[in-house]
Amino acid sequence: MAQNINPHYASSSNPAKQNEDTIKLNDNHAVSKRLQKELMELMRCSDKGISAFPESENLFKWIGTIHGPEDTVYEGHKYKLSLEFPNSYPYAPPIVKFVTPCFHPNVDTCGLICLDILKDKWTALYDIRTVLISIQSLLGEPNTLSPLNQQASYLWSNQPAYKKYLDEFYNKNKDS
Repeated sequence: MAQNINPHYASSSNPAKQNEDTIKLNDNHAVSKRLQKELMELMRCSDKGISAFPESENLFKWIGTIHGPEDTVYEGHKYKLSLEFPNSYPYAPPIVKFVTPCFHPNVDTCGLICLDILKDKWTALYDIRTVLISIQSLLGEPNTLSPLNQQASYLWSNQPAYKKYLDEFYNKNKDS
């Protein structure tokens, strides 16, 4: 995909032997500017149930929060996420993990998330807001055909049993 190609490396106007440190410095500056812009956009949008901010002074590490979507078994639950942005962002996706343990068909026990836009379907057109909304949506609409958590996938078809287990799991782990 052309939108996933870093212009520093695709442009024929850049000399072939340009200093690698200069490229990294320029990339870090460009990524920092992009992340600052996305932070401002997130603060301005005030989407319901999602938020994210840099962790301390490091603009490349963020803490996000997602509230379970209304009218789903996750309603009333609040999850903390870690987001780490590579130097190649937005041409490569952030690494996103649940910090709050999350019982879900597409989340493993380490908090890793199976979501196509965080892998092979990533495009530089996506932003942090898109990622958070997609994860929030995934909570209520899992892909049970590609589970990371077999138990959650199996239970999903029985919503009352799933909700009971989910609430017990959440209440036991929400402060972890």
